[in-house]
Amino acid sequence: MGHFKKNTEALPVQTGSFQAAVRLTFKERAVKDFKRNWTLYLMLLPVIIYYLIFKFGPMFGLSISFMDYKPAKGFFGSRFVGLKHFKNFFSDYYFGRLLINTIRISLFDLMTFPAPVILALLINELKNKRYSKVVQTVTYIPHFISTVVICGMILKLTSSGGGITVILSRLFGIKQEAMLNNINNFLPIYITSELWATVGWNSIIYLSALSGIDQELYDAARVDGAGRLKQVLYITIPCLLPTITIMLILKMGKIFNVGYEKIMLLYNPMIYEKADVINTYVYRKGLIDAQYSYSAAVGLFNCVVSFLLVTITNRLSKKASGNGLW
Repeated sequence: MGHFKKNTEALPVQTGSFQAAVRLTFKERAVKDFKRNWTLYLMLLPVIIYYLIFKFGPMFGLSISFMDYKPAKGFFGSRFVGLKHFKNFFSDYYFGRLLINTIRISLFDLMTFPAPVILALLINELKNKRYSKVVQTVTYIPHFISTVVICGMILKLTSSGGGITVILSRLFGIKQEAMLNNINNFLPIYITSELWATVGWNSIIYLSALSGIDQELYDAARVDGAGRLKQVLYITIPCLLPTITIMLILKMGKIFNVGYEKIMLLYNPMIYEKADVINTYVYRKGLIDAQYSYSAAVGLFNCVVSFLLVTITNRLSKKASGNGLW
């Protein structure tokens, strides 16, 4: 019994020594890996510095959401007001309109999510590789055109004498006037131009995922008599599902972050009622009206809601398919 007790008392010491050895071994492995791949870590350093300076550093500025911030007084001299700016935003006359416009534009944009997947599947099915490369190049090009240039093209083509306006007038008898002066035309123009500018570029990741599918699966399917449609339905799409899920989760996180640059370049006072979104409101209040604390509070609300949407979508995806970001 005494011998058993002595061995039992020695166990914690042995366990602690084992854990220390494991930690030491991990440290040695980390040091060895760093010495072996120090050039890769050096290449990663600018990315880390970028995120520290431009992503994590500015988060300190969110504190002005809870202050009556005055630039002359700075962060520590400005008066703390708690949730005052959040309450003002929720009771603002424009709150309902901004929320509805943001959700409506984002949901219509979300409906275009399958377009890059379909384009990638169609390109993947092309037998002529040279033609496939041409299609990819043509669909990628709009991504490299500046948003300012794209919006200038849209304004020109949809003006009263623009090419699109003239064509629609002659084919369908639509009144020949500036299309963006009509409040009902903004959403179709915005979504169509956004789809044109992004569908090719967004299909790249799906084409990469398609290239990683084991070709033996298709060979086996052909032996079993499966045609091209069944191969797509039962092999290609299931193999793409993890990538589609992750991209959908990321897309959900952008529902409240509708790109304000393009909207600001396209809209005018005549269509504010359906074109004004939370991000454009933040811009006007923060930079034009100089209400820094109020705009920071609105921006923080936007970010929190986006984070919740990503978290909820990820959890639902994990339960439904087992795929998620974390």
